[in-house]
Amino acid sequence: MTPVQTTKMSNFRWVICGLLFLATTVNYMDRQVLSLTWKDFIAPEFHWSDDDYGTITGWFSIFYAIANLFAGKFIDWMGTKKGYLIAIFVWSTGAVMHAGCGWVAMNIEGYDSIEALRLVQAGSDAAVAIATVSVWLFLSCRMILALGEAGNFPAAIKVTAEYFPKKDRAFSTSIFNSGASVGALAAPATIPLLARAWGWEMAFIIIGVLGYVWMGLWMWLYEKPHKSKFVNQAELNYIEQDTDIADVQGKQEAKEEKTISFWKCFTYKQTWSFIVGKLMTDGVWWFFLFWAPAYFSDQYGYTSDSTMGILLILTLYAIVTVLSIGGGYLPKYFVENRGMNPYLGRMRAMLIFAFFPLLGLFAQPLGAYSPWWPAILIGLLGAGHQAWSANLFSTIGDMFPKSTIGTITGIGSMAGGLGSFAINKGSGKFFTWAAEQGSNYTFFGFEGKPAAYMVVFCICAVAYLIGWVIMKTLVPKYKPIVVD
Repeated sequence: MTPVQTTKMSNFRWVICGLLFLATTVNYMDRQVLSLTWKDFIAPEFHWSDDDYGTITGWFSIFYAIANLFAGKFIDWMGTKKGYLIAIFVWSTGAVMHAGCGWVAMNIEGYDSIEALRLVQAGSDAAVAIATVSVWLFLSCRMILALGEAGNFPAAIKVTAEYFPKKDRAFSTSIFNSGASVGALAAPATIPLLARAWGWEMAFIIIGVLGYVWMGLWMWLYEKPHKSKFVNQAELNYIEQDTDIADVQGKQEAKEEKTISFWKCFTYKQTWSFIVGKLMTDGVWWFFLFWAPAYFSDQYGYTSDSTMGILLILTLYAIVTVLSIGGGYLPKYFVENRGMNPYLGRMRAMLIFAFFPLLGLFAQPLGAYSPWWPAILIGLLGAGHQAWSANLFSTIGDMFPKSTIGTITGIGSMAGGLGSFAINKGSGKFFTWAAEQGSNYTFFGFEGKPAAYMVVFCICAVAYLIGWVIMKTLVPKYKPIVVD
C-alpha cells in the first residue's frame, strides 16, 4: 500500500469552514446592530421615521450592491488570504465608526449633549435638521461597512471551492452560510442588552472589534490547501478529487490562471441565472433581518430590549439556524442516492425550499392570535431562504472555473443588493405612508401599517418560486463553462 493510502486523512478543511462560519457570523452581527437599536434607542435621539430608517437600509443595500460588483474581482485578483483580511478590516472599522455619529451630529447642530437632541420638539424644523444630519452620518458609516462586507461571500465561496470537492460544497456552504442566522440569533441576545447597559454606541464598538480578532486567526491558519502545513496528502487528494490534473501539487495553479473577463461573464446564461436567483430572494432575507425587531415593536409593543422582544427574535433565528444547515444534505442525497448531477440535485432541492416562504402568507393573519405565530412562520421562511441561498451559491462552483468564482459571486451579490434596496427603501416609505393613512388603507382585512406589512409579506412569499422558474428556464440542465 502507498503512504497516501495508509495515512489517516487530516480534516483541516473543516477548520477553514469554521473560520468562514465565524466571519459570516460577525458579518451579520455588525449588520444587525442598527436594526436592533434604531427603533428603541437611536430614533428617539435623532427623530427618525420609518422612512428615514428605510433610507439608511435601502442605500446601504445600494452601496453593498455596487461594492459587490467589484468585490468578487478584487478577491480573484488579490487572493483569498489578503482579500479576506482587507474586507473584514474595512467592515469592522465601518462598524465601529457608527458609535461616533451621535457626537458628530451633536457638534454639527450645536447642542451640548445627546440628551439635548432628544428633547427637541418632534416635528419641528430643528428635529428635521437633526434627523437629516444623522441620517447622512449613518449612511457614511454604512457605506464603509458595505464596502467591506461585500468581500465576505465572494471570498468565502472561493475558499470553499479551494478546500472542498463539488459534492461537499453545498453542505460546507450551508455551514458557513448558517453564520448569517447564528449572527442574527446571537445579535438579539446581546446587542439590546449592551445598548441598555452601556449605550447603543458601545454595542457598535464591541461587536465591531470581533472582526479584528478574526483577522488574527485568519493570518495564523489560512493557506491554500497545497501550501498548508495542516493539510496532509490524503486530504489534499480528497479535496482535489474533481480535477483532471494528475499532479495536483505541481499543476493546479496553472489550471487556475485561466479566467473569464468581467464583461464576458454577462454573455453566459449561467451568470444571468445566478443574478435572477439573488435579485429575487436576497431582499427577502434582508427585509426580515432589518425590519423584524421593528415589526414586533410596532405590531405587538415588544421593544428589542424587552424579555418578550428578545425571545421572539431568538425563536425566529433559532428556527432558521437549526433547519437551514440541512439545506446542504438534500442535494447530496439527490446526487449520491438518486444519481443526479450536482446541478440537477441542487435545483431539485431549491424547488423544495422555494415553497417554505409561502408560510409567510399566514404570519400576519395568525399574529392576531399570538406574536409567536409570526416568529415561528418567519423563522421557517428564513430557514427556507438560507437553504436556498447555500445551494444557489454552490451552483457557481458547478458551472464556472475557480478563477472566476469570486467575480460571479460578486455580480450576483450586486443583484441581491439591488433587490434589497427596492424592498427596504420601498417598505420604509410604504410603512410611513400606510401609518398616515390609517383606516383609509386596507388590505386583506388589515388597516394602516399592519396592511402594509401584509403586502410586503405576500411579495416575499412568492419571490422564490418566481425566481426558480426563471432560473430553470435560463439554464434547464447542467452546462459548465469551459475556458479556452
